Formats: sequence, C-alpha cells, structure tokens
Amino acid sequence: MSDWWALMWDIKPGSEEAVAELFKNYGRPDPIVRDEEGNEKGKLLSTIVFMKGTTIVRAVEIEGALPEVAAHLGRQPAIQELEEKLDEHLALPRDMSDAEGARKFFMESIMQTLLVRHHDE
Repeated sequence: MSDWWALMWDIKPGSEEAVAELFKNYGRPDPIVRDEEGNEKGKLLSTIVFMKGTTIVRAVEIEGALPEVAAHLGRQPAIQELEEKLDEHLALPRDMSDAEGARKFFMESIMQTLLVRHHDE
C-alpha cells in the first residue's frame, strides 16, 4: 500500500518561469530505497508538482516509511541539484545544510493528506 505526501512553499514573484523550467528539466532520482544489505525498504512511485501563482506543491507517492524514503531522496544528486537551484527563488529562505534545517523546512511545508481514492476501492 502506498502513501501520498506533499510539500507546499512559495517562490518570489517573477520566478515562476524559472522554477517551471527547473522542475521540467530536473533528472530522475533512484526510486529504490535499500538497507545496508541491499534489501528493498521503500520506493518512490510517483512525483507530481503543481504551481498556482507563486505557490508550489510537490506531491510524492511512496512505499515505505517517509523518513527513510525522504533521507534516500535527499541523497540523490538530481534532487540535491534541483533543491540548490530552487533556493534562490524561494520567498522564505531555508537551511537544508543539516538535518535540523531540513526537518524545520519539512515540518513547516508538509501538507496533511485528506483523501486518496482509487477506482477499485
């Protein structure tokens, strides 16, 4: 069974085109989360990004524990490059250089899932 998680944040006015291009062109991360022995522990199934004005919503569908999947994705070069390029466009600065800064950003940006409905449920 998968779970959906989403983050929401604002960008600076006038950054909309640049941010759209960053998301359009960023690479794919390795979707498989593995433990030290190489066993699969989780997976990134889907990513979807929305923009309305200066508000961005990034939603991910995952299998596995969010902290493990998020840590895995945070180590992926494609994600690191995108996040670094996004920083200059953010309306509110963030510090992703350490675990505490990343945790603060995620706690302020994470959205509550209200409903996930599949056609066969």
